[in-house]
Amino acid sequence: MSNTFHTRDLSGSSFLITGGAGFIGSHIAEYLLKHGAKKVRVLDNLSNGFQSNLDILQQFPAFEFLEGDIRNAETCQQACAGMDYVSHQAALGSVPRSIKEPVYFTEVNVTGFANILKAAVDNNIKQLVYASSSSVYGDDPGLPKQENKTGNCLSPYAATKKTNELYAQVFADVYGIKLMGFRYFNIFGPRQDPDGAYAAVIPLFVKNILNRTPVFINGDGGQTRDFTFVDNAVQVNIKGMLTGNPEALNKSYNVAIGENFSVNYLYSACTEYLQSDFAATYREPREGDIRDSLADISLAKELLGYQPGKKFKDGLEETIEFFKKKYT
Repeated sequence: MSNTFHTRDLSGSSFLITGGAGFIGSHIAEYLLKHGAKKVRVLDNLSNGFQSNLDILQQFPAFEFLEGDIRNAETCQQACAGMDYVSHQAALGSVPRSIKEPVYFTEVNVTGFANILKAAVDNNIKQLVYASSSSVYGDDPGLPKQENKTGNCLSPYAATKKTNELYAQVFADVYGIKLMGFRYFNIFGPRQDPDGAYAAVIPLFVKNILNRTPVFINGDGGQTRDFTFVDNAVQVNIKGMLTGNPEALNKSYNVAIGENFSVNYLYSACTEYLQSDFAATYREPREGDIRDSLADISLAKELLGYQPGKKFKDGLEETIEFFKKKYT
């Protein structure tokens, strides 16, 4: 991660990253630590996060780890104490899992978020950014997705993220807190979890091709996604926390590349890079999945100066190299 996404000196600023032991959160925390932040505190209950990610961060003296759960209001107050900025990444992901466990998703993603917002207000946080999701577009058929046009939610997960955006708006209006949400489109990259029932598609493909264990493609594989390398998510979080542009505040932004590729194309790119002839197995489409996804990223470009750096193919190669080292 050589690119610099900020111009301000960070040595006087303290940052809280919730979910910082997880995939995206650990990359944000690492960026801030590498660029000399005064303090980077990670709050994580390690339900989705990993000790291996914390080990990467622990080499920096400015790093601090607080083990705790965002469902606990006191923990959130403790986490926000003495911080200047918050990047809220702690959440439960996975559409299919949310269909199985809707109440659990609501407790973590909605109540947990409200706890963080309240703690941010009480502790005078300067600016807060949070992870929303492209799933808020639901059944809206229009492409590319534009922030002001959302449809009906197709899963409890999507409903929790849409609710986050409603809470954020209310907190901005009622308490005057400065914040913004990021609708992530299929973020991928090194350190993404390839294990478990709800693993993300790219690490899962790479791991199973390497191990020659069955790879499943849901539906016909023609569904498309705006696959977005993790550095781009880091960039927008840094720019969002630090922006001085008042026009940029209290909005939701698409975070993507603005290009989409089919799952079949993704699979062939993985096999080609790994020089493998391993064939995938097709199965039933997944409940709650949208067919096509493509983002209009002009709002983030205009108001935050967001410029996606690493495109799909370069990001995919870097990701595959990471997993090759891990599994071979």
